[in-house]
Amino acid sequence: MIDALFGSKTRVKLLHLFLNNPGKSFYVREITRLIDEQINSVRRELSNMLEVGVITSDSADNKLYYEVDQQYEFYTPFRAIFANQKVTPAVQLSHKTAIPVWQKTIKDMRSVRVAIISGALVTGSASPVDLLLVGDISSTKSKSLVASIEKAEGRELSYSVLTYDEFYYRLSVRDKFINSILTNKPVVLVDADNILKLQ
Repeated sequence: MIDALFGSKTRVKLLHLFLNNPGKSFYVREITRLIDEQINSVRRELSNMLEVGVITSDSADNKLYYEVDQQYEFYTPFRAIFANQKVTPAVQLSHKTAIPVWQKTIKDMRSVRVAIISGALVTGSASPVDLLLVGDISSTKSKSLVASIEKAEGRELSYSVLTYDEFYYRLSVRDKFINSILTNKPVVLVDADNILKLQ
């Protein structure tokens, strides 16, 4: 049924391949082996997908490599349709809270005093930042956390880390950057001191 909807069995197989492997690139002959389709059909569909913008291409070692464009405007709904439904440890839900494990991880971090998700992590949010963390958080810890979220969500994220004093000041002067997050359908995961409720 989905083949009929998208017009081509090869195209559907390609979408499954790319959307289950964000950040990974493949060359043509590798793709034909992985999806078990004829090379001419694969080349034709890759050309169509490049033109639409679903995938990007780059050359290396005299080979042309293709991968999904995570900035494509329909990336998230396409991933919801084509990504495998099998739950991996990275995206497994917490049975107690019914939220993604990475959200629970953020809530359990004692060093985080404010945590806000928006942008790509919240449906309908146009925020330029996907994750804002406030507190005494080391660069190593924040990078590790973001990497785990990116793996779970299957896309690169834009994030920012601020000290509590800097955040408090920027909030108090209605800083443009902070406002761009707070006015774009944010979801507050942590507000340890209820500072946002006072605004």
